[in-house]
Amino acid sequence: MSVLSNTGGGILKGMRLTFKHLFRPWITAQYPEEKLTMSKRIRGTQVIWVKETCIACLACARACPVKAINMEVSRGEDRKLKVDHMSIDFGLCVFCGLCVESCPTKNAIYMGYGYETTTYRCTNIAKAEGQSRSECRCRELILTGDELAPSATRILSGYDRPEAAEKLAEQTLLINKKGYFER
Repeated sequence: MSVLSNTGGGILKGMRLTFKHLFRPWITAQYPEEKLTMSKRIRGTQVIWVKETCIACLACARACPVKAINMEVSRGEDRKLKVDHMSIDFGLCVFCGLCVESCPTKNAIYMGYGYETTTYRCTNIAKAEGQSRSECRCRELILTGDELAPSATRILSGYDRPEAAEKLAEQTLLINKKGYFER
């Protein structure tokens, strides 16, 4: 008889707790409808390049462990280096931030604040003659030149750049949300 009463008592306790929590407000963020503010120093899934401040030293391309950064430079008429072509393959990029840390100007390349880079279909596959299917790259993942510039959707992150972090909102912590500790 004690086995039955222990089992029944346990089930009743569990059901009581379930019904108690059933009518509380939810604390789960309903992503993507409700987005949380990320940390100011997030290494987002964007790399932002500011062409005007780049000195074409190739430090970022050399620092990239997977060679996702492709830069073509030449000498201008004033004998200074200038960038002819810059592209980043986000299909290869591991978002480690080494390119940002290696930049000698400290304001030519930034990690972005965004973290959503998914796509449902890769409609524009780059395939050259003689390439196998595994060597094809999705063109939607390769950004060049002005596509890498800061914009309304490409916000600078504070990763390794404290001056950029001051302009960003404070992080949303789930424990600070209303209803988290209410009983």
